[in-house]
Amino acid sequence: MNEPTPEIELSIVVPVFNEELIIEELYKRLVEAAVKVTEQFEIIFVNDGSRDTSLVKLKSVCEKDKRTHFISFSRNFGHQIAITAGMDYAKGAAIVTIDGDLQDPPELIVDMYREYQNGFKVVYAKRTKRKGESLFKLATAKVFYRLMARLVSFEIPLDVGDFRLISRDVLDYLRQMKEYDKYIRGQIAWLGFKSTYVMFERDERKFGKTNYPFKKMLRLAFNGITAFSDSPLKLATGFGFIVCGLSFLILMYALYVFLFDHNQVLPGWASTIVSITFIGGVQLLCLGMIGEYISRIINNVRDRPLYVIDQTDIGE
Repeated sequence: MNEPTPEIELSIVVPVFNEELIIEELYKRLVEAAVKVTEQFEIIFVNDGSRDTSLVKLKSVCEKDKRTHFISFSRNFGHQIAITAGMDYAKGAAIVTIDGDLQDPPELIVDMYREYQNGFKVVYAKRTKRKGESLFKLATAKVFYRLMARLVSFEIPLDVGDFRLISRDVLDYLRQMKEYDKYIRGQIAWLGFKSTYVMFERDERKFGKTNYPFKKMLRLAFNGITAFSDSPLKLATGFGFIVCGLSFLILMYALYVFLFDHNQVLPGWASTIVSITFIGGVQLLCLGMIGEYISRIINNVRDRPLYVIDQTDIGE
């Protein structure tokens, strides 16, 4: 991992997964934005196990421009891990993370850096619109961000992604947070440094399909909730009390019928099946919640490396 270098003022970290069609445009727009900020910059592309020719094109770019570097994983380790790897090797005083699909405009880096110069340690790019996304994804994203804000004990910014600028001292603390199941947005918010926003409209994807389908979004949501809140465990306890209360009421009703209303016919099989399935469902739900936390404990106890680098030109 690299230590800060005085000559590097700005590092730009770009996770890439199957983006062969836009590598050249991505590189061009990043450089054009960076030179408006400083001549002392670097761009670190992190190839997260792409199955297309993204790595070949990244190597070509890096050979032509020594201000750019690449890190290539041995397999796909995930978006949050790719960002982490890039930040681990960043040398700049300010570090920008931006997705490699060009939905987030690199030109916004100039405005973000201006806010950084005004004394802000974290500068978020906040989305006012998300073009080209389905109503379902827009609705679920909105619900998730607001649910997270209610579950955690600190303020998490709404409607922001992983397009942000952080200062070197923020990164130093971030590196100390060794969780295996990363949720970087929450980690940075938890640190509590002085932050601000730059507003923008997110463009729709030009080529290919999203690398974050619903399944991955759901996993990221679980990572975020379980990493910073124990509310699901408290919810499981609450369900337990509710089920016990309902069971007690059913028992009282059955005793009443047995003692005082002998003519009342109890639908035995129906009530039994409903009770069993209801209680069984709650038990499985609670076990699943507990299992999520246990899984994270196991992952961190194993102490495996977050990622495995197959190839890189950093240090050459």
